[in-house]
Amino acid sequence: MKAIRFTLIIPTLLAVSILCGPIYQNASVANDGPSGLATSDRVDFENDLIPVFTKFGCNAGACHGAAAGRGEFNLSLFGGNPQADYKAIVRQFAGRRVNLIHPEESLIILKPTAQTNHGGGQVLNENEEGARLLHNWIQQGATYETLRHLERVEISPQKQVISNLENPIQLQANAHFSDGTTEDVTRWTVFTPEDTSAVEINPATGVAKLNRTGRHIIIARYLTEVVPIEFIAPLNEVPIQNVHKSDETHTSLESADTSIDGEILKLLSTLRLPVSPAADDATFLRRVTLDLTGRLPAPDAVTAFLADSGKNKRETLVDALLGSDEFNEYWTLQLAKLLRIHSEGGNTQGAFAYHQWLAQQIREGIGYDQIARSVILATGDSHEVGPANFYRTVGNAGEQAEFMSELFMGARLRCANCHNHPLDKWTQDDYHGLAAIFAKIEANGQVIRVKPSGEVIHPATREKAVARIPGNRFLSADVADGRTELVDWLTGTDNPYFAKALVNRLWKAMMGRGLVEPVDDFRSTNPATHPKLLTELSADFVAHGYDLRQTLRRIALSVAYARSANTLPQNATDDRFYSHALQKPLAPEVLADAISDVLGVPDVYGNEPEGTRAVSLFDPNTESDALDILGRCGRETSCESAAGATDGLQRKLHLFNGDLLNARIGVSDSRLDRLVSTGKSPMEIVNEFYLAALSRHPTDTEQQFWAQHIDVNASANSQRAILEDMVWSLLTCNEFVTNH
Repeated sequence: MKAIRFTLIIPTLLAVSILCGPIYQNASVANDGPSGLATSDRVDFENDLIPVFTKFGCNAGACHGAAAGRGEFNLSLFGGNPQADYKAIVRQFAGRRVNLIHPEESLIILKPTAQTNHGGGQVLNENEEGARLLHNWIQQGATYETLRHLERVEISPQKQVISNLENPIQLQANAHFSDGTTEDVTRWTVFTPEDTSAVEINPATGVAKLNRTGRHIIIARYLTEVVPIEFIAPLNEVPIQNVHKSDETHTSLESADTSIDGEILKLLSTLRLPVSPAADDATFLRRVTLDLTGRLPAPDAVTAFLADSGKNKRETLVDALLGSDEFNEYWTLQLAKLLRIHSEGGNTQGAFAYHQWLAQQIREGIGYDQIARSVILATGDSHEVGPANFYRTVGNAGEQAEFMSELFMGARLRCANCHNHPLDKWTQDDYHGLAAIFAKIEANGQVIRVKPSGEVIHPATREKAVARIPGNRFLSADVADGRTELVDWLTGTDNPYFAKALVNRLWKAMMGRGLVEPVDDFRSTNPATHPKLLTELSADFVAHGYDLRQTLRRIALSVAYARSANTLPQNATDDRFYSHALQKPLAPEVLADAISDVLGVPDVYGNEPEGTRAVSLFDPNTESDALDILGRCGRETSCESAAGATDGLQRKLHLFNGDLLNARIGVSDSRLDRLVSTGKSPMEIVNEFYLAALSRHPTDTEQQFWAQHIDVNASANSQRAILEDMVWSLLTCNEFVTNH
């Protein structure tokens, strides 16, 4: 009996030992594993199998990488947490996903090879390398072995100019590991074009083919590394030295005297894009006045500027605008939108204090770094301490972390809430660590104060999140208020995000498009169109004390800014390389004020005094039909993502037919009424309105048109009706409602 028991027990113990062997067997392994394979033949779960799951989409968001998983099987998104993936495969589902006795019968093999029912269909062939790796790993004991760690991935080519679209491009990925080895991992690298209609990639071979010209971005992913690839195919066949003759100011790269124009012309040269000619004085005056002050230039200012023959008149104009009260008012509005200043529940006192404080910072030329420091470190009564309202903008610590990162870093940290960011470096530790800093701030009432007991729970660990500077370091447990360390890091001169995030927004405000777009989505996989230019402008911004005026001045005086919006046949499709100026819809507040200025009839905003300008309103919830029609942003969320609303159908319909214009065009004491009353001739009135609305005189063609339609022998009422139509047509035309 004892002998029988012995023969039964030994095999049982061996089976249990195999099935319940060590989960985490790190680093070194014996020369010969259980299967008799040498160490070099051992399958490394993290470095060999995770790429298989990623390559075939098993851990993608559309499959088992979704937050809730798929079919009761949950993998971390793109293998961001290999240890959790190992547990899911080996330990969950009663261990049925892995069969150590018969590896080929493991569900982890049967399902993706479609040998048994699989909701995702067949993704692996049982004779392919991926299936063999899975089989060998299970045969070797299905242990978690990390034989080496990935240090970096090099992609070749990472940036290339493509002269012939017919030529295929072989992509190659080489992984460099901690043991000094390098491996060609092209077959396990996922190459994803930003625009699948523009670039085709053979997933098996890594061969890419461009379908059309332009600048194209491809994302290469291997394990946790994501690397952008940039291909540029010239848009025209004409060499740049010929097409650049259209630039009246700079006809060659050598003649560009600023880093702005040098970088822009280099890329235009590569793309073989011609530049549109320089804008005339009237266009430049209107454009820069709107961009720097949010106002139309007055007719007298237009006449004086056009008559000025000085060589430096544009520089003098820009300096005058930057030093004006109108600049202070308009850029207070611009930053108020970024900070989302608005009243809550009808309580306007906090919003008013916040706006007044911000206006003072702009007037006094306080650096943007100091503005950021003031709002992040603010405490006190939010009705008296303006920047303390920063902590009343959103609802909780997590939203505060998202708001802060988008505002001051241009980074969408929110994507790291539920899982590590799939396209960036941010982890759940970064997200919840930053939230842990803001959890120490009590912002439920009017008074903002430090709350040492505040905490957030990390969803992955189910424990208190450790305060962390995102992408940098954890804070020690004895730090009661981590905001000081956060803001010191954020506003440090070597911070890679802070200056660039604001400079990119300033560039968009002036040029119509960010160097990085969207402006709150900075990441390596969303590269700037002109990375050297962004770096240089940001360094200059820092060197000049984070002075908004310095950067705005440089942009305003660049050749690129002063180009005409009129396109050439060869650059008409360019929407991001600045071969011509981009037309920008006027912001609702600016358009509302422009309509009032041209008509000579002020609008009324809530209980504000008559004559109050829309750009000066501190509360976006102030009652106004005009601003509602024009699509204003309420600032409860980012106004940057709501920009499209400013050009909606509702606004167009009201501009054509509503009371926004029709009820004010010819009323008593309007501009039209005053001009008619003073005895101005119809053509003089036409000219006055062109100067007021479009900042220019009518062209010969336009003068002839109106002269033909205004019968000087008709009754005064008939002439006035035609003049009202003329005013209406100016205020609804594209030239008026955009800054071009």
